[in-house]
Amino acid sequence: MKKIRLGMIGCGNRQIGHMYGVEEFPGAEVVCVADPIEERRKAAAARMGCSRLYRDHNELLDNESLETLDALIIAVEPTAHIDLETRVVKMGIPFLVEKPMTLNLDEARQIAKDVEASGLITAVGFQDRYLDLIEIVRDELSKHSPGGLVYGSWVGDIPSVWWWQKKSTSGGQLVEQSIHLVDGLRYLFGEPLSVYATASRGIVKPGETASAEYDTDDHSTVVYRFKNNFTATLVSGCYSRDVRPRNGLYITLDDMVLDYRLRSNLIITTAKETRDIPLRMEPIFSLDHAFFNAVLTGDKSLIRSDYPDALKTLEMAFAANRSMESGQVIYFDEKE
Repeated sequence: MKKIRLGMIGCGNRQIGHMYGVEEFPGAEVVCVADPIEERRKAAAARMGCSRLYRDHNELLDNESLETLDALIIAVEPTAHIDLETRVVKMGIPFLVEKPMTLNLDEARQIAKDVEASGLITAVGFQDRYLDLIEIVRDELSKHSPGGLVYGSWVGDIPSVWWWQKKSTSGGQLVEQSIHLVDGLRYLFGEPLSVYATASRGIVKPGETASAEYDTDDHSTVVYRFKNNFTATLVSGCYSRDVRPRNGLYITLDDMVLDYRLRSNLIITTAKETRDIPLRMEPIFSLDHAFFNAVLTGDKSLIRSDYPDALKTLEMAFAANRSMESGQVIYFDEKE
């Protein structure tokens, strides 16, 4: 069996998850890594058994090509995408990139156009799309009368990564973290009609319970309206340090409740029964393996969110940010 030769750009915690994905896929091998932190790239290279190490993505792309690798996994901070995917697309190298793909929508839109024009295989790290639990939710939604309310939440504490503390370097919690749930809403209910959002600060104390540079929102509430009478309220918060609330999507239909508990289990309740279905697969494995198989076979249908599709989710999240800032409802048929 031919092995897919992979390069890894970024060797931090998010990439470590993909390393597990590679290790669980017999037909994949890592042939090069890049990271500006020496100990991280050395640790990644030692773990994955490769000898080609680079200080950053530019050095990797200057020395590698389709002759030496088959695909890239890109897992870098939101502000580090400048000219990265643009170069990769020009080189014709398939890639999987973690979310958010960039904080620059104009850049993302151009990359999406270039990807579509080239036919390049791409994937974005919206791993929940690959969950068996989400497929069960989609199946149940198709069987019932359309319409209902959705409550989504991602509430916890502040992640340790440096970019998270500032909205200018993270996009805010909705863009950096809760975007997984934003994408879940798109995957389940289609494209939104409108969004209204609010945000608040004052719970987290910069310099005390957060870094002195902290300036992002402590919590936000976003209301997305969809076709077929679905309305979703999505709350995000990073102020809860000692207690982890239950997160996920809680969907109420006319005769059923679908309680998707984030990457854990799904509870389906009707008048006659309650079923508790546990998670049976690691979502990042399913995401990685779908991408690897797509590159090996050329079958792009295996990818559930490629770069052009993921752009719509990114735009959906940034539209909520614009609503937070303006206090206005944003309609998705409006041109920016």
